[in-house]
Parts: sequence; structure tokens; C-alpha cells
Amino acid sequence: MRCIAVLPLLVACGSASVPAEEAAPSAPAVAASPAPSSEAAAAAASPAAGSATEKPVGPIAGVKPVEGDVVLRDFRFASGQTLGELRMHYMTLGTLRRDRRGRAANAVLIMHGTTGSGRQFTREQFTSELFGPGQPLDLGRMYVILPDDIGHGHSSKPSDGLRARFPAYGYRDMVAAEHELVKRLGVDHLLLVMGTSMGCMHSWMWAETWPSMMDAVMPLACLPTQIAGRNREWRKMIIDAIREDPDWRGGEYTEQPRAALGVAAVLLTLAGSAPLADQAHMPTRDAADEWLAAHRREPIDANDLLYAIASSSDYDPSRDLEKITAPVMFVNSADDFINPPELGVAEREVKRVAKGRFVLIPASDATHGHGTHTWAVFWKKYLVELLAATGR
Repeated sequence: MRCIAVLPLLVACGSASVPAEEAAPSAPAVAASPAPSSEAAAAAASPAAGSATEKPVGPIAGVKPVEGDVVLRDFRFASGQTLGELRMHYMTLGTLRRDRRGRAANAVLIMHGTTGSGRQFTREQFTSELFGPGQPLDLGRMYVILPDDIGHGHSSKPSDGLRARFPAYGYRDMVAAEHELVKRLGVDHLLLVMGTSMGCMHSWMWAETWPSMMDAVMPLACLPTQIAGRNREWRKMIIDAIREDPDWRGGEYTEQPRAALGVAAVLLTLAGSAPLADQAHMPTRDAADEWLAAHRREPIDANDLLYAIASSSDYDPSRDLEKITAPVMFVNSADDFINPPELGVAEREVKRVAKGRFVLIPASDATHGHGTHTWAVFWKKYLVELLAATGR
């Protein structure tokens, strides 16, 4: 089990707009030791995404990252709320190239998980397998876009100052903002759309909404259906723990609601756990206690966490899977608590995707539960196969 007191998991306008996660709004309009086993656990070993203590990202495979912000003005959310300036932060790697028709030819979009940021893809277990010379996403050939989603990283979020007055956002809003960011970067076509956890779910939405905009899709660690069952249960527990904590004060707290965040830490630790790897790493009671004590950190802002967890409530791509035309390589891991393979959902739903293939990575003491999605060594060969199928 991996400790996650700081939590990258997966995890304005008018009166207070605390997310009403039960709603499923219409699509928005846009104006103008072993490493941790999950994104949530990974943050226990590093500063929170977007924090002032983050270190600059150095060159990756000899390529210097470029970071910037795009401001989307008068952004209209699915709820009907608007934000005068929505800041979308991003990092790019490599150089954009165009084909003879002037269309973007080498752009790759990679989307992060809940409470994470684009920086999670600058870790060695990802970069050392994918971005070097001759590797699948060789930065000498590719132009990689790593956005920070709404409510995450250095993009606009409740803790910037609006707190619970920040507009309630859902996955549809996040995907719309990602799309606008990509356009603002001059990209009209994507060689690959790829994402982990929440980003995995966004990948399905991209593939359905703009089916001709991409050559290939690689969703990692999710299911292409509405979040339900145990996956919804632990999310709702976190939402309720924050809202029902007296110290939350409707989002206008002066100190973080520690009790609620303690509940969140427990649930996210379990959600990101990897049974075989955890047992090997912590084979005794004392070893488990020592690891847990050594990896405690200050928690994420409660409003940011609440909004991020609640944002998944409008997700349900299952109605439109037949609209996907690009080849899809869909990968989950057998030790994923969040997307347990025994449900059989992945195998059933991928049959509805014309060029879809599902791969289940077997559990072992080397895999990382839900967080296997960011350890590219386990699925790199499937990415190679997918890119080969595009002929690019």
C-alpha cells in the first residue's frame, strides 16, 4: 500500500458553486524503494502539483521543455457559469512539424490523472522508455503536448482565490479546454491522443467528439463507461467527507479540514494500492508502519480535491463508442483497484470500437496497481504496435 497524504491520483461567477456531482450537463461552449504505485501515491514523494516549491524541469532526452499559459476568455462551463479568464498551463517537448498540406503531422497529446499535472510525465519511468532517440515518442521526431487540466497544476483552480465560488467543472469542460489549448498551439491534427486514469477517460471523449482529428488513441487505466459501483463509492465518500466536515465551512475555511483530508488520504491510498508489490515491499507489520510514517506529507487543498473528484460525474462515453474511427489500443492492469478486471467491462465495450483492441497487463510484484499506467515499460510494446498501425 502506498501512502498519499498529498494526492495526485488519478484526484468566478455569482454565489458559491460547489460541484453538484449528480448532474450530467450538456457539452460546454468555449468562448474565444519501489516507486509509488499511483499518481496519488507519487505525490507523497514530491511537492503538490502547481506548488511554489516545484523544481524546474530540466532537459528530457536532450530536449528542453517549453512551458506556457493560454488564457481562454469568457469560458463558458456546462453548468452555464462563466469565467472571465481561464488559464490553461501546458508543457511542450519537441518541434511541431507539418505535412505538405500544412496540417500538423507529429503532435501527440498526453493527458494526466486526477489531481496530477502534465509534469507527471517527466518522471524517469515514463521518459526513459518513450522519449529518447529511436523510442516510440522520440522527441527528435515528435511534438508532445502535456496540459494541466482545469483545477490542476498551474491551470486555474479553486485555491487560486475563488474557492467555492469557482465554477463547477466536469470532464466535458476539461476536454473542451484541452481542445481549445491544442488549437491555440497551432495543432489541427494529432498523431496520437493518449491519457492515464482521468486522462484515459478524456481520451475516449476526444475520440468520440473529434474522431477525424487523430490517427490513434491509447487510453491507459480506465473504463469507457459511467463511473459506478466501487469506483463511484470511494469517490462519493471523499466528496461527502469534505462537505460534511464542519471545518470545511462551505469552502471558505481558513485552515484545511484535516479530518476530511485524512479520510481522503486513506481512500486514495487504497485506490492506488498494488497487492503483490505492496506485500513484497512491506512484508511485515513493522515494515508497513515504517513506510507509511516515512511518506506522510501535507495534503492538497480541500476545495481543489473536492472539485477534482466531483468532476468525473458527467463522464459516460458508452453511448457513442461506435463513433470512434481511429485505431484504439486500450490498456488496463490486472491489479487495478479502481478498474478491476473481473467486471469484464473492458472486454465487452471494446467490441463496439471498430478498430479497438484491449490489453490486460498481468499483476506481478513489479506492477504498480492503478499506477502501472505511468510505468511505460509494461505497455511500451503495445504503443509501438499502435503507431505502426497508423503507418506514421
